[in-house]
Amino acid sequence: MSETGNYSKSRITNIPADLQSEQARHFKKTIPRFPEEAIYIYSFKEGRMLYADGWEEILGYKDDEISMMTIVSITTPEYAPFSNELNDKALQFILNKTEELEKYSFTIELKKMHKNGTPVPLISKVGVYSSENGRVTAIMGHSHINRSINLGKVMRYAAYGPDKSEFEEELNKQLFQYFAISEKEKEALGMVAKGFSFKEIAGLLNVTQSAIEKRILPLYKRFNVKSLTHLISFAYDNHILSQ
Repeated sequence: MSETGNYSKSRITNIPADLQSEQARHFKKTIPRFPEEAIYIYSFKEGRMLYADGWEEILGYKDDEISMMTIVSITTPEYAPFSNELNDKALQFILNKTEELEKYSFTIELKKMHKNGTPVPLISKVGVYSSENGRVTAIMGHSHINRSINLGKVMRYAAYGPDKSEFEEELNKQLFQYFAISEKEKEALGMVAKGFSFKEIAGLLNVTQSAIEKRILPLYKRFNVKSLTHLISFAYDNHILSQ
């Protein structure tokens, strides 16, 4: 079995952006950045970063030294296996699509290691930036520090795009071995915790009751719980749900 992350790492490089290029200067003028946020654009076509901004502020790396390989490699040890596999599976899914590619993205809550060795809690979003002839040519990432999130031992992620349900279900299937929960699963679980029945949740979300069962019941095995009460307690204890 190949090591997690190999699929993604085989498609990225350690080459940083040339921030003096006309293209990078254009991005600097046209792409807004918020405080405690960092941005990158990576080109699969050119095999290098096209742009980077804000990385010294949040992780200690200068914008002209940060590379795609560095960003992938500095995930903290407890999050690295899950993050690597999520990157692999999401990239495999997106690269198999040929239409409306710029509408696909995913988010993940995790920790990256600052250049000084301290962990930094981040919410990171990666999406397709550009495509040509039905193939992804570049991706864009936004990472921002979120000091308010409580990162327990359960990884949280979400998928977006025209085939959002298929995208998220594929990730759920592949990432089942990890303590992870998708945004869709978290939404349904939060409603269960508020006392709604599966049938009521299905009506509120305009899906079938079977769809809700598929979001909740697999969590029993994933989190090794025996009852719905235990599952809800586990969710609060691990900061999946907030009081």
